[in-house]
Amino acid sequence: MKYMLLLNRTADALPAPGTPELDQIIQEYGAAVEAMGRAGVLIDCAPLAALSSTTTVRVRDGETIVTDGPSAEIKEQLGGYSIIECADLDEALK
Repeated sequence: MKYMLLLNRTADALPAPGTPELDQIIQEYGAAVEAMGRAGVLIDCAPLAALSSTTTVRVRDGETIVTDGPSAEIKEQLGGYSIIECADLDEALK
């Protein structure tokens, strides 16, 4: 069974770039990804571009409408994802 892990955050949830706090978060995330790789369950993992570079594409009545920015004002941002393949939910939660 495949599972998708989504990395969500609010715009102000991360420490500032270059701070020891952010460096620790990045190291811990890297260690988790490395552990999933060693366990043989990691299929794919990637960050997403910043919300400021978002493009929204809608099709209405056969017309394609392209807009810069997210489709709605949102508090949380999707920062990245990991896809893993595990035997069951218990294994995925490990």
